[in-house]
Formats: sequence, C-alpha cells, structure tokens
Amino acid sequence: MQNLEPVIAPHHPMQTEEEPNPSRPEKFVRTPRTWKRKFQDAFEGLRQSVQQQSSYKVHFSAAFLVIATGFLLNLDSIRWALLILCIIVVLAGEMLNTSIETLAKAITDQYDENIAKALNISSGAILVLSLGAAAIGLVILTKAFLRLF
Repeated sequence: MQNLEPVIAPHHPMQTEEEPNPSRPEKFVRTPRTWKRKFQDAFEGLRQSVQQQSSYKVHFSAAFLVIATGFLLNLDSIRWALLILCIIVVLAGEMLNTSIETLAKAITDQYDENIAKALNISSGAILVLSLGAAAIGLVILTKAFLRLF
C-alpha cells in the first residue's frame, strides 16, 4: 500500500481564521521512499490492476497466443521486439485505464457526466491500443507464416 501521511494544508495569507471546513479534506503527501519501496509499490500496483480487471485474462491469453505463434514461426529479433512492445503497450494502457477507474470510484459513487466521459475515453484508448497491436501482430505473424511456403 502507498506510504501516505496526512498533513494540514498550509495557511493561505488571504484566508481569514475560520473553523475547519469538513468539505476540505486534509492534504496527503507521499513520504520519501527507498528504491526498494518504490519497486514494492510498483509490483503491488501491478497485482492490484490484474486482480481488479477481468480484461487482463483476454490480454494475457492473446499475449500467450502471440508468443507461442512467434516461437512456432521462428521470428527474428526485430519482429520479436515489435510484438513484445505491442504487448507491453496494451498491458500498460490497461493499467492506466484501471487507475483512472479507481480514481473515479474514489471521487464519487454518484453518476457524474464528466467522470463517465473520462472513463469512456480511457476505454476508447485501450480499444485503439488493442486494435493497433492486433494489426501489427497480424502483419508480422502473417508475413512470417507466408514465408514458410
């Protein structure tokens, strides 16, 4: 979990002294972390993302099929690099989408048109990344398959 400690927001010189406003929550700042802690947090984020999104099953299945096909077709290093890059971009994009969804849930549990638009745009970005990766994979694997004949 993240290392967050509450801190009171600094007093603005133009503010008058008033009672604390419950609609203004305390500010959270991340305490300095070691490199070890940064990697632990990153792996925790990866675990949370995979657990939270069922679409990872689809992405991992597609990645497995692409990798298995790549081995069967004996791809060269450039083609491997492109396929791996496509897989990584889609998985990282899915993680960003998951983080946006998580933030949206933290902001409100009520319907909000702007949040709905942001979630739709984020999902659309994953669709574009996935279709682009599939197109690149199709070109690479089809060409490699045709070379067999």
